[in-house]
Amino acid sequence: MTTSLKIDFVSDVSCPWCAIGLKSLDQALARVGADVRAELHFQPFELNPRMAPEGQEITEHITEKYGITPAQAHANRENIRARGAQVGFKFSMADEPGGGRSRIYNTFDAHRLLHWAGLEGLDRQKALKEALFKAYFTDGQSPASHEVLVRAAGEAGLDATRAREVLASDAYADEVREREQFYLNHGIHSVPAIIINERHLISGGQPAEVFEQALRQIAAAD
Repeated sequence: MTTSLKIDFVSDVSCPWCAIGLKSLDQALARVGADVRAELHFQPFELNPRMAPEGQEITEHITEKYGITPAQAHANRENIRARGAQVGFKFSMADEPGGGRSRIYNTFDAHRLLHWAGLEGLDRQKALKEALFKAYFTDGQSPASHEVLVRAAGEAGLDATRAREVLASDAYADEVREREQFYLNHGIHSVPAIIINERHLISGGQPAEVFEQALRQIAAAD
């Protein structure tokens, strides 16, 4: 028997562990196969809601925010890159040929576009999320750039003209802020936060085995 699960994936497009967590969740869903039918919704969370449009150099930002040294920040990025490779996601580093993410950016417009994409279809929303992760972490492009966002929308099978119209307006700004506040009010202060059937919380970019075990247990209990 197939069990239907609603999964709210609370995350930011500038969160590397969110990219890792999504890849791991995808692997877990593939493993449970026909036993679970998942309805995946991407919910907004901003790691840096007051970030200026031009962003900030990433090592400077990380050392200021977390009180660590540049060497520690570099070691953390290497760990993230290794974990990404394990799940099939490429993190490019700023000093590599072709670049990589060297700045952290404001992501509010990206969340507005993701909200619109969800209205167009959950498969389109997921495709846009994946395109935005690749644009930022692999290709080193700014998720604050409307040109980058429109191009990602087109890659996800969405109407690029409509995406540009959404970004040029304040469409879905209130809805995104309401959703962000909802999760903050319910104790979500770090991401990724994966909430299953609005009751079960899994925090962090866990290995696929952790997600698989949780999915099977929740499906059996619910």
